[in-house]
Amino acid sequence: MGNLDATSLRQVYDRARSFLLKQIPDDNAAAILDHYLTAEDGSRSAIPLEGLYQRLLFSAQNANMKAGVIGGSIDGIEKLSAVLYSFNPASVIAVYGEDADLLLNTIVERLKPRGKIRLTPQSLWPKYCQTILSAAKFFCQFASGKEFYAWANHFYPDTRSRAALPMILAEEIFGIGYPLARDFLKELGFVNYGKPDVHIKDIFIGTHLCNSKTTDYEYQKVIGQIAEANNVSAYNVDKLFWLVGSGRFYDNPELGRQGNIGRGKERFLAEFAR
Repeated sequence: MGNLDATSLRQVYDRARSFLLKQIPDDNAAAILDHYLTAEDGSRSAIPLEGLYQRLLFSAQNANMKAGVIGGSIDGIEKLSAVLYSFNPASVIAVYGEDADLLLNTIVERLKPRGKIRLTPQSLWPKYCQTILSAAKFFCQFASGKEFYAWANHFYPDTRSRAALPMILAEEIFGIGYPLARDFLKELGFVNYGKPDVHIKDIFIGTHLCNSKTTDYEYQKVIGQIAEANNVSAYNVDKLFWLVGSGRFYDNPELGRQGNIGRGKERFLAEFAR
């Protein structure tokens, strides 16, 4: 997919922003919206390796039903600390090695997840345990969080190599995949990554920026092109179109129904087509 016309990219962004400003039932709509679109660039920060490991496991459960089945059944991913040695990758590998069954048995015994634990290889908990061990092995390559950030910043600043970083994570860590790898990096403060979900994909197809054959890699490039054309971060673009699609202003419970002003994807696309 080649570069899209900058004028069209600015138009789509401006119309999405204008649409949301009209939908937010508050006189301070612009300030409210900017709160969600603004994120500090944390790509030069560094958090400890244990924190990186925990955040990766949080991102790993943000697919399909995983968040409810995994984190929801144990009252949060942070509870895994008790069986993952305070999220110390080296300790996890020293105790469990590559034995995902041992890890799952320990989780069941000590954390007692609610609901039925299916044990087939393709079930969520067994696969998630493989992700836990695979991620631990990956982070064992780094002596510290600072070393991880230094490695990541070999790829991140250059637009020609930026997409390679989540691709490496997706290859190295079982069960992550390219979209969740981007989500992990975005939430760390690498603000030039987005995570195109179903809302964003539908909107991009509906506005003719993409089509049904567009790959996740290409969606990431389109997000980047919109960001560049509008002089904002990919995080900003990602959040703007996610808010159009979801209508979830989670930090403003006074809006709509506990922060939910209603999904706007269909209405936005109908307006855009006029």
